[in-house]
Amino acid sequence: MKLLIIQTGGTIDKDYPHTTKGWAFEIDEPAATRILELLNPSFDYEIVSACKKDSLELDQNDRQGVADLINSHTADAYIITHGTDTMIDTANFLAGKISGKKVIITGAMLPQRFTNSDAPINLGTAIGAVGWIKDDIYIAMHGVVKPYDEIQRDMETGKYF
Repeated sequence: MKLLIIQTGGTIDKDYPHTTKGWAFEIDEPAATRILELLNPSFDYEIVSACKKDSLELDQNDRQGVADLINSHTADAYIITHGTDTMIDTANFLAGKISGKKVIITGAMLPQRFTNSDAPINLGTAIGAVGWIKDDIYIAMHGVVKPYDEIQRDMETGKYF
């Protein structure tokens, strides 16, 4: 199996700046790289960065770039790491642009760099799901994997269900 993991940014990839007196987060290198180094996976993968943005800053051009990347690639499945605020928006956009491919969008509520982050389990859930899902767009968050048009989010807790 060959996976293409696409970074778009979001909390999963955030880190503290490498400057002094910095309080804000910045988007770092793909968290998937660090997670997969620990996993030592039994599958082939490639990690590419489509962009490094907070999901609230993603626009239709960014989403079209992700769609173009997926449509031009020949992986067995695609996992997009993404900010949680607009992953449903991106999934809806991609559903109109991609067909005949397995695509899962995932992210994290806390940066992967935090020891209590949900990033490893969310990415692991997405990786585990590629073996049983059909061609479509999915979201994998909080131990749930659902098609893009079935998943919901509780805006008080932030959880997907």
